[in-house]
Amino acid sequence: MLLAIDVGNTNMTFGLFDGRELKKTFSIMTAATRTSDEYGLVITDLIDKQNIAIEKITAAVIATVVPNTTHSLTNAVKKYLKCDPLLVGPGVKTGIRIDTPNPKEVGADRIVDAVAAYEKYGGPVLVIDFGTATTYDLVTEDGRFTVGITAPGIRISARALWEDTAKLPEIEIKKPKSILAQDTITSMQAGLVYGQIGQTEYIINQVRRETGYDNMRVIATGGLGSIIANETDMIEVYDRQLTLEGLRLIYDRNS
Repeated sequence: MLLAIDVGNTNMTFGLFDGRELKKTFSIMTAATRTSDEYGLVITDLIDKQNIAIEKITAAVIATVVPNTTHSLTNAVKKYLKCDPLLVGPGVKTGIRIDTPNPKEVGADRIVDAVAAYEKYGGPVLVIDFGTATTYDLVTEDGRFTVGITAPGIRISARALWEDTAKLPEIEIKKPKSILAQDTITSMQAGLVYGQIGQTEYIINQVRRETGYDNMRVIATGGLGSIIANETDMIEVYDRQLTLEGLRLIYDRNS
């Protein structure tokens, strides 16, 4: 089995693949200060909780946007799972070409999402990842990663509201019944969610306008992506496991 590990700024998500089939997923909060032994114990315990024998894990692939986790996490996989993980980065075969002035600046998570979106849905395709940041990445019809747009994620915006203002509380991020809010909590929810919907639709339209890609498909992923995808017909598909699928594809192309 293959263990795919997606290390984001907020959460670390794991996927267990048996061939092409995603069998199990689980996640923990990202903590750059963990040692390799701490990561090893947490990972093996979570795998055990899925009723899967550790010995069945024969390969691993990692994409991380938190460099401080790389050394400890890689060593944890080597020590506790007895396999040498593939780390997504320069020199790794992906199946797409990074056609930007400085390809090394493109985050591993964005590359992985782009690989999966292009493989599963074809191009041109705009993949939107609603994570800690909201990212919009365009892959052309011939498989070139050409455009990357980065905006504050919903959680970042929410945190700024309740941390940088004296009277605004921490709230659940969800769409209120109406944008016509009449209390503090629903006013914040309306601004966050409807504001994100408006931003998303505007950016999609602007990318179409400037590229001329009227046939561009739009695919969303990320933890809060379903909230936005359900509220606009401009997002064609919400694919929650897109990043894990991209990790599997990249591993297969390099094995």
